[in-house]
Amino acid sequence: MKNDNLIIEKGYEVLEKELGAAGTVIFLKQFENGFGDYTKEREMILEENTIDEIVQRINKRKNKQIKEIN
Repeated sequence: MKNDNLIIEKGYEVLEKELGAAGTVIFLKQFENGFGDYTKEREMILEENTIDEIVQRINKRKNKQIKEIN
């Protein structure tokens, strides 16, 4: 049986081969533990904004991105 370090090393090699360096980083970030208190932060953000204000900001960003692409 291979030791754990060899299996981990081989896993990184396969990820990089199949996904490339950037894809590997994105994939591995999915397994990181976050920090802070998401629930408190979310309540604070939503407390300061109405749903309509949030939707307006989202639409404004989308429109800006569309203009940048064109």
